[in-house]
Amino acid sequence: MIKIKAVGSGRSPFFTMSFAEPLHDIAHLGGIELFTPRFERSLWYFHDLLGMEVVHRNGSSAYLRGWGDHSVSTLKLTSADRPGVGCIAWRTVSPQALERRAEAITADGLAIGWTNGDFGRGRSFRFCDPDGHLMELYFEEQKYDPPARLRSALKNQPQKYTGRGVGVRRTDHLALLAADVGRNRRFAESTLGFQLREQVLFEQGKREIGSWMSPNAIHHQLAYVADVKGGHGRLHHISMWVDNREDVLRAADILVENAIFVEAGPSKHNNSQGFYLYSYEPGGNRVEIYSGSYLVLAPDWRPVTWNEEERGSGTYWGAPLPESFIQYATPDIEPPGRKSDSLDLPVFF
Repeated sequence: MIKIKAVGSGRSPFFTMSFAEPLHDIAHLGGIELFTPRFERSLWYFHDLLGMEVVHRNGSSAYLRGWGDHSVSTLKLTSADRPGVGCIAWRTVSPQALERRAEAITADGLAIGWTNGDFGRGRSFRFCDPDGHLMELYFEEQKYDPPARLRSALKNQPQKYTGRGVGVRRTDHLALLAADVGRNRRFAESTLGFQLREQVLFEQGKREIGSWMSPNAIHHQLAYVADVKGGHGRLHHISMWVDNREDVLRAADILVENAIFVEAGPSKHNNSQGFYLYSYEPGGNRVEIYSGSYLVLAPDWRPVTWNEEERGSGTYWGAPLPESFIQYATPDIEPPGRKSDSLDLPVFF
């Protein structure tokens, strides 16, 4: 727990804070596996429309990357009966950190065990978060070595900007649904070492609706949001980064011209200050095109909390988020005791 004490006098006293030694064993989000029942159409969406490169195919899976990703792949598409999220990978800061986190997760009773690693990654430790989402930790990673046609003139840029489609730079973050947001947030903080950035608390702080967290300076790489249908292990969205707001507006034109359903935006979130556009890829998963936001560099950052009135519609400006944004996630389910009131996925492809 953080303890804060005002020091000094006058209108602007400074504060001294005492808190536990921060845990920095995880470096960043390494990759996301996405399940899709329409594999080839999903591949078209990410390659042709979003501009990602296909770097490897293996059986029912394809591995992709954004032009600014330094690792060989950050997105894995896998053919499946239903949409949703597969394995979520986090890179540790060292081999020793990998061993430490594996030991801590095992002590929590959430371990699955060691694997030899997926494409582009070395030895990995798999586990589930308290809600049942499959995750893994790894350290060894294959760097991207572009072919001549994709080699950038900039030595510090992993790949040239191709200008194809939206041209997403990198995989930025993901939001997961959870039956108990607080339990998952506490696991991410205490066991994985994530730092809490912002929260939405209803009913005078008694009900945790959502929490946004990160293991690094990026505002959030993981969010947990309450599952209103009481499910487990479901995905709300994955997010792809572009460099500026104009890129988000351009993405809206590209997606609409290609008959992709745009669910919300372009608008600006209040929490995170992110500029966003949400669409559904052909397999049914929600994908955000994202820019703006802010970095958190202060080691004594105090999490920002929003209540019902402050949170409002979830937007700082722009159209309110639609009901489908709350009700729809993948895989979609019917709430207990009644038929699903989520919107049917439009078939525009």
